[in-house]
Amino acid sequence: MDRGIPGRSKGAIMVGSFDSPTLGRRRFLSAAVFSAVATQLGALGTAPAQTASGAFAPLKQVAAGVLSVGYAEAGPADGPPVILLHGWPYDIYSFVDVAPRLASAGYRVLMPYLRGYGPTRFLAADTVRNGQPAALATDLIAFMDALKIDKAIVAGFDWGARTADIAAALWPERVKALVAVSGYLIGSQQAGQTPLPPEAELQWWYQFYFATERGQVNKLIWKLASPQWNFDDATYARSAAAFDNPDHVAIVIHNYRWRLGLAAGEPQYDAIEARLATAPVISVPTITLEGDANGAPHPPPAFYAAKFTGKYAHRLISGGIGHNLPQEAPAAFAQAIVDVGALAGRA
Repeated sequence: MDRGIPGRSKGAIMVGSFDSPTLGRRRFLSAAVFSAVATQLGALGTAPAQTASGAFAPLKQVAAGVLSVGYAEAGPADGPPVILLHGWPYDIYSFVDVAPRLASAGYRVLMPYLRGYGPTRFLAADTVRNGQPAALATDLIAFMDALKIDKAIVAGFDWGARTADIAAALWPERVKALVAVSGYLIGSQQAGQTPLPPEAELQWWYQFYFATERGQVNKLIWKLASPQWNFDDATYARSAAAFDNPDHVAIVIHNYRWRLGLAAGEPQYDAIEARLATAPVISVPTITLEGDANGAPHPPPAFYAAKFTGKYAHRLISGGIGHNLPQEAPAAFAQAIVDVGALAGRA
């Protein structure tokens, strides 16, 4: 029997099934032009600043595929496994208030640093510093193999949601259930070549910035993507430490240049990318989430609901919640994991 989580968000709004066409990422983003950057740059609101709090147990390290992966772990070692995946420009501290909620409910919670973040390192100096989505998804499966985890609930946002989506679509036997912020984020280089209306392209300004040799924009992205999240400098600095990784810039730049077709991938991922280019459906039980103040580019739920063919629900999380939903609304994110586990039938 599944146990609920204390402090369940009252801002979770359930949305029923949708009647929608199957569209590629770039195409359905073109149907949704969101607020302009001028709006995103507005005041962060009057809410008290979120201060850095909480900590993880000492990090662990495991050799997995081409990486030595640094990760945090919480909860009983024999609990049902949950893997939480962060995005850019964030790190595992997005889950610092999610993990204890899940651990107290009996889950084994695993939070790996993605390639190019924190203590995660490449095992070989000559390995290509590749940020393409297929590589990140392969890292997830390798991480599970290294820890001898056959099947897990996988949850994430930003890059982490895309990685979780890919794993659920291509390796459903490894994903018990899925929680994905902003829903279906599987794309391809081909889809990335389709121009959007100028207003929509404006939302992706940083991708074009990354096509040049100019500087970093990480903290600005936090502000634009979560315009009502009043985080303090210590909260940002805690996560920014994860960017002090020798491969961070290379991975981030390659990821976005690859999406625009400005950088090549690696041949060993061609077959995976070919499958992803077909926009495969996701059949595992899924709950998708969206914040009501997400300032980052994101598709409307009606355009991706049909991509989830198994048990499915969507929740809009209210209260000024932005792109970094697990850190801004940890109770709602954790509750979604517990609830999707119930949909799948807890082991």
